Amino acid sequence: MKKILLGIVLATGCLMASDGAAIYKKCIACHGVNAEKVAPGSKGGITIAGMDKARLVEQLKGYAAGTADNGGAKAIMYANMKNFKLTDADIDAVADYISKLPAAK
Repeated sequence: MKKILLGIVLATGCLMASDGAAIYKKCIACHGVNAEKVAPGSKGGITIAGMDKARLVEQLKGYAAGTADNGGAKAIMYANMKNFKLTDADIDAVADYISKLPAAK
């Protein structure tokens, strides 16, 4: 019985893992399919594809908390993070996904 319960717990945990690619689909309108677009209101022409994961996590958590400040895009990102209701695991997963996309040239 214990083995069955352990198997169910492990399987459920795997199913609950955040999928960065699926989460990123919410970002495509502004950032592009491969995170290659400069987002509306973004200053400095920065794209997020291939950006350092730690920096992405920091920025996303800042937007979620309402404290990030990297220019004109903050109002849009504050609203999106509030609406998306991403968990820390979601943020980590989507940051990992974005960091592995090829940087725009």
